[in-house]
Amino acid sequence: MKVNVMTHPLIQHKVTLMRDVQTGSKDFRELLDEITMLMGYEITRNLPLEDVEAETPLTKMTGIAGKKLGIIPILRAGLGMVNGMLSLIPTAKVGHIGLYRDPETLKPVEYYCKLPSDVGERDFIVTDPMLATGGRKRC
Repeated sequence: MKVNVMTHPLIQHKVTLMRDVQTGSKDFRELLDEITMLMGYEITRNLPLEDVEAETPLTKMTGIAGKKLGIIPILRAGLGMVNGMLSLIPTAKVGHIGLYRDPETLKPVEYYCKLPSDVGERDFIVTDPMLATGGRKRC
């Protein structure tokens, strides 16, 4: 799996505003939507394109090829990123996955999974703003 670190100045600036203790809930949610849209723009940068037939005055139109897209937030933190992604990809279907970390084994445990019925026909973007600890125990 490829990990992309988002270092864009607008994202960094908005994260700083989100972390400010003076930022209220409304502004926090709006900033999260904006950050998610900026991230969504970057992660969809390399979607394959193909020429598709469309009536235009000049030539063929280029559109997105391949599978349809879907969004799967990891409950609950990933839910806050869904609206920003849907702003970019309004036709995406949304599923949900619930996970927690077993306190003894530190392994993820799935407690909920609801995916679109056409999962085989879609590529999915998983949303979760949390960065895991990597299974390290804290003392």
